[in-house]
Amino acid sequence: MFDNVRADLEHARVVNGLPPGWVSLWVKTPLHPGAIAVMTYRLASWAQRVRVPVLRQLLLVLTLIQRRTVELVTGVEISPRAEIGPGFVVHTTHGVFVAETRIGRNCVVQHGVAITHGVRGVGDDVYFGPGAKVIGRAAIGNNVRVVANSVVMTDVADNLTVVGVPARIRWRNRASLASAALLVAVLLPSGPGAALATLISTLPLL
Repeated sequence: MFDNVRADLEHARVVNGLPPGWVSLWVKTPLHPGAIAVMTYRLASWAQRVRVPVLRQLLLVLTLIQRRTVELVTGVEISPRAEIGPGFVVHTTHGVFVAETRIGRNCVVQHGVAITHGVRGVGDDVYFGPGAKVIGRAAIGNNVRVVANSVVMTDVADNLTVVGVPARIRWRNRASLASAALLVAVLLPSGPGAALATLISTLPLL
């Protein structure tokens, strides 16, 4: 749990634009409402796994009270049964709901984001813009950007940006373009290959 909390705080520090250092990591960042909500989730999730009978019941009651208080203040509800990797950041609070699902590493959500019941999973390095929703049996891959107010209803592959209601593919993210540019540069002669690789890397649109 403590490794996850440290990773959450470190990523939140970066996302919030705070400088490196002990004060930023352990004083300023933990006071952010989004960080408080994430730490509350981590504690509640850990309490679910405690197996000592009396201690488990006591922790569950205490974390339930804490969760409801934090939800009321921050507007962020994260199910303690969700499996969320390290580096999870709630950048802006209020109207955030995360149901029982699996979420990868270094994901960022903004206000109004809902990841509802039935969602099969979310990969690593996924960004959810304000008001974004994921519903149904959708699954989201790695390095995906969900633009503000988009509604994801079907699976989204890796390295994509989706937008709209329902969400549709709009851009390929730089990780995908960089791989294509590298492949072109390796396979083609140095002159044309370099020129084409540069062109591919500067074309975010499909």
